[in-house]
Amino acid sequence: MTHPFKLDGRTALVTGSSRGLGLAIARALGAAGATVALNGRDPGQVEAVVQELTSEGIRAHAVPFDAGHSEAAGHALDRFAQGQGGLDILVHNAGHGRRNPVVDYTTQDWQTMLDVHLTAGFVLGRAAARRMVAQRHGRIIYTSSIVAALGRRGAVAYAAAKGGLDAMVRTMAAELGPDGITVNAIAPGYFETAMTRALHEDAEFHAAICARTPAGRWGRPEEIGWAALYLASDAGAYVNGHVLTVDGGMSATLGI
Repeated sequence: MTHPFKLDGRTALVTGSSRGLGLAIARALGAAGATVALNGRDPGQVEAVVQELTSEGIRAHAVPFDAGHSEAAGHALDRFAQGQGGLDILVHNAGHGRRNPVVDYTTQDWQTMLDVHLTAGFVLGRAAARRMVAQRHGRIIYTSSIVAALGRRGAVAYAAAKGGLDAMVRTMAAELGPDGITVNAIAPGYFETAMTRALHEDAEFHAAICARTPAGRWGRPEEIGWAALYLASDAGAYVNGHVLTVDGGMSATLGI
């Protein structure tokens, strides 16, 4: 393998990629040569990002849909794959956070979190796997979180959904590995994105994260993009059923 990180000729769909970590992942895959489909709920925002990546020389397409509507999301994946003649890489990154104490968490909010993170992950992964099994090759990657392993107050549904993803990754890897498909997840720590801007700008919280993290800083979105590129490329072909933690060492230390 002269260029194990190259993705020339491959197609990728990245959900939740109109901003933040998803956009960084789409950019990394596209810069490595993949044709990437960008996704989000706002068609205008998705199209604007497609134009941005296209100006960088990346082959990009807009595939807007709401990942919370899992069946519609699965149909959208099928339409894109059919139009491209296949699908090589799926990255399910779409999600959102909703924090409340356990005693105040509503059943509807709980269900919404599971729908977006876990149920959509299953439906999209199933749709991708059906195509990848036929072509005997594929990469399925989920965005998990260190919260799945460490827990955080107010994040009961988010943690449960991400923990479910981690378990699903291991089972799918065991089942699909013989068909030439790898299934992995990336568990980010704290990264500076639009979604975390308020926390990043909170001086006390910002300092606490830096103090708790051996790297002494927050992550940069492109660092998640590079992790996804590794798992999506031939360089990561023997990595399967793994949750890759990218958190500057936060989960490896007590922070004292």
